[in-house]
Parts: sequence; C-alpha cells; structure tokens
Amino acid sequence: MGAPPGYRPSAWVHLLHQLPRADFQLRPVPSGFAPQEREYQQALLLVAALAGLGLGLSLVFIAVYLIRFCCCRPPEPPGAKSPPPGGGCVTWSCIAALLVGCAGIGIGFYGNSETSDGVSQLSSALLHANHTLSAIDHLVLETVERLGEAVRAELTTLEEVLAQRTELVAAARGARRQAEAVAQQLQELAFWQGVPLSPLQVAEDVSFVEEYRWLAYVLLLLLELLVCLFTLLGLAKQSKWLVIVMTVMSLLVLILSWGSMGLEAATAVGLSDFCSSPDTYILNLTQEETGLSSDILNYYFLCNQAVSNPFQQRLTLSQRALASIHSQLQGLEREAVPQFPSAQKPLLSLEETLNVTEGNFHQLVALLHCRGLHKDYGAALRGLCEDALEGLLFLLLFSLLSAGALATALCSLPRAWALFPPRNPSASCSGSHLSEPLLHAGLEPVPPPRSFPGCRRRPH
Repeated sequence: MGAPPGYRPSAWVHLLHQLPRADFQLRPVPSGFAPQEREYQQALLLVAALAGLGLGLSLVFIAVYLIRFCCCRPPEPPGAKSPPPGGGCVTWSCIAALLVGCAGIGIGFYGNSETSDGVSQLSSALLHANHTLSAIDHLVLETVERLGEAVRAELTTLEEVLAQRTELVAAARGARRQAEAVAQQLQELAFWQGVPLSPLQVAEDVSFVEEYRWLAYVLLLLLELLVCLFTLLGLAKQSKWLVIVMTVMSLLVLILSWGSMGLEAATAVGLSDFCSSPDTYILNLTQEETGLSSDILNYYFLCNQAVSNPFQQRLTLSQRALASIHSQLQGLEREAVPQFPSAQKPLLSLEETLNVTEGNFHQLVALLHCRGLHKDYGAALRGLCEDALEGLLFLLLFSLLSAGALATALCSLPRAWALFPPRNPSASCSGSHLSEPLLHAGLEPVPPPRSFPGCRRRPH
C-alpha cells in the first residue's frame, strides 16, 4: 500500500513497534495494531502496569530508607552541636535533584506543546476533509436541482412552443433525456451523502479530549514546579514546616508522575503500532463505519496509479451528455428561433443553466480527484505519528526525570531538615535579653533555683 505524501514512519515508530508485547499470562502478542482484541488490550495494560511496578518499588525503597534513617541512626553525644559529617552533601544532593526536576518540567512543557500541535494538525486535516466532502455534496445538490428546474420549466416551455415542428420537439425531448441522465449520474457522485461518520464530529471530539488532556498536564507541570520552588525556598530559609509540607506534596506528585508515565508509555506503544502501518486499519474501520465500497476507499486512501478512479465512468458519461445537450441547444437555436421567436428566451435560459452546470462539473472533477483528500489523510498521519508521538516521548522523559528527582528528594529531605539548627528558644522566656547582660557583664551569675528545658534564668 502506498504511503501518504510526505509521511514515512520515523525511527521512533520502528523502535517502539519492535518492542516485545505480552498479555497477562506473559504469552507473546503480535505488534499489529488491533485495539479491539483482548490480548492486545492486555498487552497495553501490561505496559502501563510497569509504571505501577516502578511506583511500588520506589515507594518501598523510600520507606526502607526513611525507616533506616529514623530507627537505625546512632545516638548523638550530649552537648554535640556540630552537624554530622556528610550533612552538606545531603543538602546539595537534594538541591541537585530538585534542579533536575525543574529541567524535566521544561521538557514536559515542550512535550505537551508538541503533542497539542500534532493533535491540532489532525483536527485541521479532518476539518479540511469535511469541507471537501461538504463541497462535493453541495455542488451535486445544486447542479441536480438546477437541471431539474430546467427540465420542468424551460424544456417544457420549449416543447410547447415547438409543438408544430415534430423534429424540433424530438430534439428538445432528446435534450430533456440527456439532462435527466446527467442529473442521475451526478447524484451518484455524492458518495458521502447520508454516511453516519462525520469528520467534523470526529474533529470536535478529538479537540474536546485534547483540550482537557493539555490542561491536565499543564496543571501537573505547574504543581511540580511549585513543589520544587517551595522546597528550594524551605531549604534556603531552613524552614522545617515548609520542607515537611513540601515532602508530603512531593509524595503526591511522585504518584502522579508514575501514573502519567504509565499512560504515556501505553499510548506511545499503541500509537507506534498504528503508525507503522496505518492504511489497513483505517480502511477497515472506515468501511465498517461508513459502509462505502472498498474501491472508493482504496482510491482516496492510497491514491496511486494502481487504483483507478471509481467515478471515472460516471464523469465521462456526464461530460458526453453535457456536450450532447450543448450541441442540441445550438441546433435548436439555429433552426427554431427564426421560425419561433418566443423560443429564444427558454433557449437562452437553458444555455445559462448549461454553462453553470459545466462550471460545477469541472469543480466536481477537481474535488473528486484523490489528491485533496489524500493530502488531508497524510497531514493527519504526520500530525498524529510525528508531532504527537514526539511530544508523548518528551512527556515520558519528563515523567521519568520527575519520578527520579522526587524520589531522591524524598530520601534527602528528612536528613536535610534534621540538620537545620534549632530556633532560638529565648523568645519564649520572659525578660529582656539585650540590656541585662551589659549591666552585669563582670558579675558571676547566680545559679537559678529551678530551670526549664531550653530556657535559662537571667541573674538579678
């Protein structure tokens, strides 16, 4: 089957298409795109489940690490004020992980934009194809109505005017039969009329889903950006409460990142299977949804020299009939007008109708050629299989970087905020702490009768 103009499966399509697939029983599944088959659905779900496995392993690793950190930490000697060795390294590793997460957010914004551009290109191609099909239906309807009006009005009037000349009436009736034949042939050209599948409705559904997908990813990216920024702010200000809150938020974003990774991986694998050989699936699906003949669908989806135009015979017969009507009207104008001057008006009206019909016919010939609709088909495939797939891969990279960065941060943050110096507790004790030390700088302090943890009584 011939590929659409300008579309060739990319290297990413070939690479993802070659990945092995298996169902829930780990039996191999062919990589051909078959979303209606249960085994293929299980294979895609298994790909998405790998992200769930990664989430589970990362949560187990984080939990084991934190339990070891909290329960197996050696006790600090009393009066130790210096931070344990490696504390600065822990803080800087956490900062580096958050910066990597911020870089992944930039990649995610680019991937989200690329995916949206690809889906927009798909919607635009569907809208243009719908415009072409609607134009064909409109031209056919307009031309058939115009010919029917000419048969009912002008040709009937002409036959009444020429009733005294039998041969002229026969010529007018011949033009009537030819006009009716042209109208019947043209009605068969509106092949999309009455088809339940509407490209406009498909484009609207795709745009509706894409709008919410784009918004969901923007919110996820902004949420992770806020978590990274506020975590860095908490580390810089050494604010324990802010770091603790951001630790909980990091856990939530980690779960969302792994979930999005599963959806992206399954979608990318399924899309690569579709894009490796889209013609067969699209032909079968369109024929099932529309009920059109395979000759028409092969002509528009393949558009090569091996497939003939299924409308060529009707177009040829219509062109010959129009030429015959034109010659008959010219003969009637030469012979009938000198004898029947009242025949001039219907003849002129018929000539005008014939000229408009010929103009519409040439437009129909251009619209019915496979070049236009096949170009829209190629544009839709390029948008879906190049831009959208590339965007999905960038989103997959974002999710991977985000999951790694947040897992590292979740392991580092508790150790980092444990190293923060305690706040000065003197604010909770009564009395001034600025002037009194200056007044009794040379005196020995009197031991207080009682003391509270964290507070020291000032000498009187």
